[in-house]
Amino acid sequence: MAAAQVWSVDPRTGERRGAVGTEATPDDVDRAVRAAHAARDALADRAVRAAFLRGAAALLEEDRDRLVAEADAETALGPARLTSELARTCYQLGAFAGVVEEGAFLDVVIDHPDATATPPVPDLRRYKVPLGVVAVYAASNFPFAFSVPGGDTASALAAGCPVVVKAHPGHPATSALAADVLGRAAERHGLPRAVAGLVHGFDAGVALVRHPLVAAAGFTGSVRGGRALFDAAAARPVPIPFHGELGSLNPVLVTRDAAAERAGTIGTGLAGSMTLGAGQFCVKPGLVLVPTGADGDELVAALAAAVEDAPEGVLLDHRMRDAFVAGVAERAALPDVEAPVTPGAAGDHTVGAGFLTVPAARLAAPGPHDLLLEECFGPVTVVARYAGDDEATAVLSRLPGNLTATVHLSAAEAAGRGNGAGILARLTPLAGRVLVDGWPTGVAVAPAQHHGGPYPATTSTSTSVGATAVERWLRPVTHQSVPEALLPPELRDDNPLGLPRRVDGHPEHPGRPGS
Repeated sequence: MAAAQVWSVDPRTGERRGAVGTEATPDDVDRAVRAAHAARDALADRAVRAAFLRGAAALLEEDRDRLVAEADAETALGPARLTSELARTCYQLGAFAGVVEEGAFLDVVIDHPDATATPPVPDLRRYKVPLGVVAVYAASNFPFAFSVPGGDTASALAAGCPVVVKAHPGHPATSALAADVLGRAAERHGLPRAVAGLVHGFDAGVALVRHPLVAAAGFTGSVRGGRALFDAAAARPVPIPFHGELGSLNPVLVTRDAAAERAGTIGTGLAGSMTLGAGQFCVKPGLVLVPTGADGDELVAALAAAVEDAPEGVLLDHRMRDAFVAGVAERAALPDVEAPVTPGAAGDHTVGAGFLTVPAARLAAPGPHDLLLEECFGPVTVVARYAGDDEATAVLSRLPGNLTATVHLSAAEAAGRGNGAGILARLTPLAGRVLVDGWPTGVAVAPAQHHGGPYPATTSTSTSVGATAVERWLRPVTHQSVPEALLPPELRDDNPLGLPRRVDGHPEHPGRPGS
């Protein structure tokens, strides 16, 4: 049987744009993984890796117009948004090049022998080494930043791990173009193109996570798809780490005093966040706890006015559009749920933004309204009106894990007068990033960033954004009583690579005064 063709589809019309290639067969997946596995040693040189990452960023920037045009044709996200996303992706590649050059991610620790310790300490030298081939599952909603040249790929390559990317079916042509850019960048720096391979097709994704030479996986997508791959990774004869970002409600709590202070501003800001990118951000605020009473009513009115002005949007594909339309209809049909602005289908290929309201008491105990505590991908949010702090706390206690949790405080609460600290303490167990007086949409690429959270937000405690994302693809190894002549250069006493490290309990930072 001939392999199925992979088609590029225009979400604005639902029409096929053209064939990109064919879905990978099991033999295709095997060849891609084995080629990546054979390319591991080529990535061993940190200087070459850093140059490759910077070179990839430069080539992506050179091909910006073509990449953005192709991505827009496949996702309808718009040139402005996609140009910004590509710039973010290039910056991220450069940031990881800096991580590679600095070398702190190797976490070098040296303990010289100490016969006086109890028990005695032999010569111990620890650092981190690459896991091997990483399977990367591209996201639908970020065709650059969380796809072929995105954070999982960049961090894995920074760690010294070749990747094989399973392209998302929503933007296969964009994925092919991006993979070609990575391949050209690799060749320019003396690396085989196989350090960043690409496969298409659902079955290829399953075969990839099961391949015995795949050492780890990174995923961004749905709870259903991510959990199936997570289970497959765990069921292998040799289980592998699976770092998946699956789903997040991203709750927001507006205190009564905050609503009294700036209801209109909060309502307008919420509208901008929940409709950004047609509501297709993984950190979209999907549940907002707003107090009952006049101030809460003013907030809801401001939200309604701003959402009504939001333009119709095109979702990433018609499957997602159908799921959105069905999802909001099912939620709106629940008892005591109202739709001040009705979300749903707008045209044959577009959707309209909206939001639902519900008494928070309906969410405080298990029941059919638990559907409102599940992510609905698209431009919709749920506003739960709480009568008292106990009611809000009861709802928060029932939430699953999230990428973010946000609180809007009054000026006095933010200054420490009130229960602001107590609210933050309640939100912290819910999410990997806790915000005050802001909105979660927008994930900065920075060393202190954490993009992850308790399950089902992610399947591990790691981040997929920021410098420490590289740690997912490494494992520690200790050399004990190994002669100096046999040690890898990272662990030698003379530190020929100039790495930051900890020696006998004391940090060393080569090049810094006093080190």
